[in-house]
Order: sequence, then structure tokens, then C-alpha cells
Amino acid sequence: MSDNVARRGFLVGGLGGAVLLASGCTSNEPAAAPSSAAPAPAQATGGNDQPGTKVVIGFSAPAADHGWIAAIAKNAESAAKQYSDIEFKPVEPTNDINQQISAVESLIAAKVNALVILPNDGQQLNQVALQATEAGIPVINLDRIFPDKLAYRTWIGGDNYGMGVAAGHYIGTELKSKNVSNPVIVEIQGIATLPLTQDRSKGFADALKTYGFKVTAQQDAQFTVETGNEVATSLLQAHKKIDALWNHDDDQGVGVLAAIKEASRDEFIMVGGAGSLNAMKEIQSGTSVLKATVTYSPTMASSAIKLARLIAQGKGMSDLVENQVPQSITLASETITKDNVEKYLALGFES
Repeated sequence: MSDNVARRGFLVGGLGGAVLLASGCTSNEPAAAPSSAAPAPAQATGGNDQPGTKVVIGFSAPAADHGWIAAIAKNAESAAKQYSDIEFKPVEPTNDINQQISAVESLIAAKVNALVILPNDGQQLNQVALQATEAGIPVINLDRIFPDKLAYRTWIGGDNYGMGVAAGHYIGTELKSKNVSNPVIVEIQGIATLPLTQDRSKGFADALKTYGFKVTAQQDAQFTVETGNEVATSLLQAHKKIDALWNHDDDQGVGVLAAIKEASRDEFIMVGGAGSLNAMKEIQSGTSVLKATVTYSPTMASSAIKLARLIAQGKGMSDLVENQVPQSITLASETITKDNVEKYLALGFES
């Protein structure tokens, strides 16, 4: 989920014309005003965007109690509204595993033409995704992956390993330029048990290793503002001097930054994760310890809906030679700094 420090992404066509699948952007239209959802991609005038067979697309995701997840839901709905041949059928979002399983089962019973699922936990939702596939309903697995490839037709998500690589290279380069040796590097994860978190941490460790550095302390903060504040407070108390901090998630980063400001600490650099509007404004100010964030854009939900439509209608991606939609699409992770933040502001989501 590739060295992503300066990568611009890649073009994939047929999701509805051509869509720029860069983390932080799924559209080639002009930038719009910042919002919690990315600007809707411009609809092409021909090809796969022409109305086709009417399809019902079911959608299930966790509760929108987190800025990134809220943007996922908004982007999915916005993408569906672009097409007269899509009936969008979302179920009640929930953070309860059993409730999400029941909700997906209701979509299977309704015989939708395709399912877009962002599971609370891929392992625990794997069986119900298999049920959908066995019922002849193609599953588009969004972000958190099902372990069984038979459980989904196509997976689309961010580059979790690449996020860690991007953060590690930014920190490594900055510390090397300052001739820092044996740095104290702190890492604040999201939910430690999730494979996506483990991939982010591995990418971070691997990138740091190329500079001869390693993580000094690592703790998870559950993707919440409150826990982010508590964990950061604890780590700041435990380490009287820090050289760099990577926080995996900009939503929990609100709490992390509050703890840093409360402690009046500014001797280190901080890198965020996901690309929230809040983080971008902190970076833009030039007065914060937050110097960069690595993208993991919720615009992937827009692309997931477009993919579901193509698969349900038996279409491929128009800019590819192959007749079928790929089995896996991994988005790129970019590094946003004060030097390039202006062009990303319109794509930031509200924390």
C-alpha cells in the first residue's frame, strides 16, 4: 500500500473516463473549496461514463465518528450520484462487528449487483464477504483487506507500507541534514492489531534503517483524539528530548498536537498521516512542530464505487488493454510539506 516520497501517482482509465489515482486525488478537475469530502471527479463525456445497465450497489463501512471515515462515506455517496444507472444502497454504519455482518447479510439478501465493503476488521468480516461472493455478488474490498482472496473481486486501498516509507524518508533526510546521530524517534500508531498499522510501522522501520536509525518508542492511540492526547502526553513525559515523531493518523493527531502544545515542546519535528485539512493548515503555518503529513486519501471510496459499477456492468477500464477490472489497485502515498501544501488544501478532509 514503492518509494512514495515524491511520487505523483498513476493514471487509471475507465473508472468513469480517466481517474488520477494518487493518494490525495482521484480527479483531474480544478481544485474546489476544502471540505471533508474530496471534490467530485468530473464526469467524462463518453466511454464508460455513458449510462448503461442499471445496477444496485450496496455499501457498508464503520461509523463515521472519525474524519477520515466520514469522508469515505461522503465520497462514496457523491460518486454514486454522478451516475443515473446506479442505485446506491448504503446500510447503517457501525463499529460493532456483528452489526456490520448483519448489515452486509441484508444486502446479500436484497440481491444487490455489487457490494463495496470497508470492514471494521477484514479477518472478522471475511466469512460474510465469502457469502456474498458465493451468492454471485462481486465484492469490492475497500481499504482494510479480507485475508481470503476468494472473498473479494477487487481490492482498492492506500499504500500503508508506503506511508511508513514516506514518513521514514522524510524524517531520515531531515535528521541527516542536521547531522543528528542516535536520534530519539517516537512513533504513535493507530490500532496496533490491524494489519494496516503493522504495514505502516514496517515501512517506517525499513526506511529509517537506510539512514542507520531506528524507532526508540512506539505506542498505539486507537485512531481517537482523546487517546492520541493521552499517549502523546505519556511519551513526552517519558522522553525529555525527542528528535522526531511520526503519528500515523491526522485525526488522532489533533490530540497529539494538543498534548505537545500543552507541554510546550518544540525541539523535534513531527510527521502526520492521511492528509487532513487540519494537518495541512498546521504545516502551512510554519509555526508548528508538524512539518509534513503523508497521504492516505479517503477519495479511494469514490473510485471503489466506480469500480463496482464497471464490474457489475461487465465492463473493463477503458485506458487498459485488458477486458476486466484489475484484481488489486494500490494508491500512492505522497509527502505534503510547506513547499507543496497549497495544491493539496482543496483535497483535505475535516478532522
